[in-house]
Amino acid sequence: MAMDPKTKTLAQTVGVVVLMGGLAWASVPFYDWFCRVTGFGGVTDVAEGGSDVILDQTITVRFDASKQRGMPWEFKPMQRQMELRIGETGLAFYEAYNPTDRPVAGSASYNVAPYEAGGFFYKIDCFCFEQQVLQPGERVEMPVTFYVDPEIVTDRDAKFVHRITLGYTFHEIDLPEEQAALATGQDSTVN
Repeated sequence: MAMDPKTKTLAQTVGVVVLMGGLAWASVPFYDWFCRVTGFGGVTDVAEGGSDVILDQTITVRFDASKQRGMPWEFKPMQRQMELRIGETGLAFYEAYNPTDRPVAGSASYNVAPYEAGGFFYKIDCFCFEQQVLQPGERVEMPVTFYVDPEIVTDRDAKFVHRITLGYTFHEIDLPEEQAALATGQDSTVN
């Protein structure tokens, strides 16, 4: 049985729309996975502990901070840069301050520049792993523990990197339910 040309065109159009929608839906998680696996886009890796190898060569790590438009916090690195041996564990602090009269929740996104260094920059612990909630007038110091993988010195592209910039951008997010209930004066218990 032959399909009517109008019905065939409609079916093809619907098929293309569904396919494009599916590709659009899958693109964000796929890109995130790709960046984490390859270090592309300055995405870092996560480690359980420090490196077993520490080289005599040093590398400079710079720290950068920014906020999404509308994020009311003040946010800055507590040190602009540090020099450490490749493989050595570093500890840096960022400071956040909520100058508003309301609790504000934030989440930090991060990247490493140059991009070639992203796959060799390992975070052991970081404030960016969890959302942060600052009460009105609260000021906090937030640590990040990291190291640069010694294999950076043998990588075809990354071996020429002598300075890495670790940057964070804070975004305002919705308050967790219990915090939102406290902020509005509602009881968050459920019977």
